[in-house]
Amino acid sequence: MSNSSNKPSPSETGAVPSAAEVADRLAIAEVLAMHSRGVDRADEAILKSAYWSDAEVAYGAYNGDAHGFCEILPTSITRYAGTAHKISNLCIEFRGDEARVETYVTAHHYLKADTEGGTDTEMTYIGRYLDTMEKRNNVWKIRFRRVLMDWNQNAAATAILEGPPFEGLARGTNGPDDPLYELLS
Repeated sequence: MSNSSNKPSPSETGAVPSAAEVADRLAIAEVLAMHSRGVDRADEAILKSAYWSDAEVAYGAYNGDAHGFCEILPTSITRYAGTAHKISNLCIEFRGDEARVETYVTAHHYLKADTEGGTDTEMTYIGRYLDTMEKRNNVWKIRFRRVLMDWNQNAAATAILEGPPFEGLARGTNGPDDPLYELLS
């Protein structure tokens, strides 16, 4: 049974958002997805597109200017033969033209052995991004990001890099040779 006095507030869990809020949520989700793409493709320009020029990050070993972080991340991420950052559980709280966003992240990193006969390793990272995002001139971007680690694991690699069942498949790379760039050209 429903009446106007029981109308849910816009911040109530499960309340139907307005069309404008749906558009804002989609724009925020796109920024977060592009950030993951920028990391996995080791692409500085894509990474920078997710942040305002005056944004800051708290990534543990690096705390400060977000665009400076975007300039060094591609070099550090290419030490891995492959990475995959997957985001989920996107929770957004709006405060006018600002949004507080919690996003779960699961990141897989494949590191080839650096010595002959060494063991390749797989690192799995599970954590969250806590973002303060801001809408300026109808564009959403990250103004501040704090990264939290909830759990991680390093293990000997179990990947099958060649032969059946993956023979003939195109391979992703963390650079401009990735098939994505051909698709987008």
